[in-house]
Amino acid sequence: MPNDLIFPDSPPSAQSTAGYLDMDLLRFTTAGSVDDGKSTLIGRLLYDSKNTFEDQMEAVERSSKQRGDENVNLALLTDGLRAEREQGITIDVAYRYFATPKRKFIIADTPGHIQYTRNMVTGASTANLAIILVDARLGVIEQTCRHAFIADLLRIRHVVLAVNKMDLVDHDQEAFDRIVEEFRRFASRLDNLVDITAIPISALHGDNVVTKSDKMPWYHGPDLLYHLETVYIGSDHNHVDARFPVQWVIRPHSDEYHDYRGYAGRVAGGVFKPGDEIVVQPSGFSSRIRSVDTFEGPAEEAFAPLSVTITLEDEIDISRGDMIVKPNNQPQKSQEIDAMICWFSEKSRLASRGKYILRHTTKEVKAMVQEVRYKVNINTLHKIEDDLEFGLNDIGRISLRTSAPLLYDSYRRNRITGSFILVDTHTNETVAAGMIV
Repeated sequence: MPNDLIFPDSPPSAQSTAGYLDMDLLRFTTAGSVDDGKSTLIGRLLYDSKNTFEDQMEAVERSSKQRGDENVNLALLTDGLRAEREQGITIDVAYRYFATPKRKFIIADTPGHIQYTRNMVTGASTANLAIILVDARLGVIEQTCRHAFIADLLRIRHVVLAVNKMDLVDHDQEAFDRIVEEFRRFASRLDNLVDITAIPISALHGDNVVTKSDKMPWYHGPDLLYHLETVYIGSDHNHVDARFPVQWVIRPHSDEYHDYRGYAGRVAGGVFKPGDEIVVQPSGFSSRIRSVDTFEGPAEEAFAPLSVTITLEDEIDISRGDMIVKPNNQPQKSQEIDAMICWFSEKSRLASRGKYILRHTTKEVKAMVQEVRYKVNINTLHKIEDDLEFGLNDIGRISLRTSAPLLYDSYRRNRITGSFILVDTHTNETVAAGMIV
């Protein structure tokens, strides 16, 4: 691939820069149990797609020799913390960026340990696709089901089941088919995993990662990189329900833009065009869009997930936390919220009548837990109703009452307007992530 697309030695031409900026972006996350090879797989992807610097590889080779590794340990490309390198595990979420001529990528390498489930929720919250790794020798285990459930909970519609370490089972097709059948049987009990692609790989040796392997002639599907480059994610964003949470009111106070008043934010859904009739919530005032402005200049339209500034034909009192929508398609508005949550805090526990700060899109309100309905046993998907105190990494359903109405959609309909976080009022610690039911 042309290196000047990613790491130019000299400033690239305007044409190549524009091409790179206009490329489609895929966000994906890796998940799997300890030692399934997540970091090695990402290292292999970066190395074989020519997205590593020479000095990076020299450092990795030196570290591999010092550790006594038999092969170059590509996992060291992503495991950056000293504790991660010493223990040979991933502890924190590591984000990596790379590109091919077809697409840009943001990878979230998440830990496999059960105690780091919250890290996976954080890393996967914005992902379009999840790569769930399974050790070909062990098959589908408890942690595999846990990660599939979290991917479903976070409405990640595209899943790659990467059956790794095929070299350790002699590239056996029966072992691969058995794992795929078991995983699909579990996934059939979930709602959102609508696109599952199974690929047999060996991250250590690069089989079916960036190039097709001749060691598994029975496999006729794509290699991993080709699938990542071509998977269709255009329908993942909600382009029907127009939602624009206002993040900032722009008033330049300059002679050139003396009367300019724009409302900046990121489109959370739908399409906005100059001339469109809009309604501002919660005030209910209506107007029309005068212009959609971007850093490059006026735009003909704005859609998710673009960040733009909208100006209106009428002077309306709008502030951060308000939402611009279309008159015939409004979000739900309520102070009573039902949600699934994942508890993040080690220090505190969720209990009924607990009080928190709730942050939803650009709005911040106070919230009280009205009822803890149940927790979920992630391995069996059964409800737990006799133990309702949430501890670290627990997932379940609660109901909240907020100090002011929220403008929201269900998380199933819109991941942006349907999600929130809870913050401890005393410590300012983020204690939970929520998905509105």
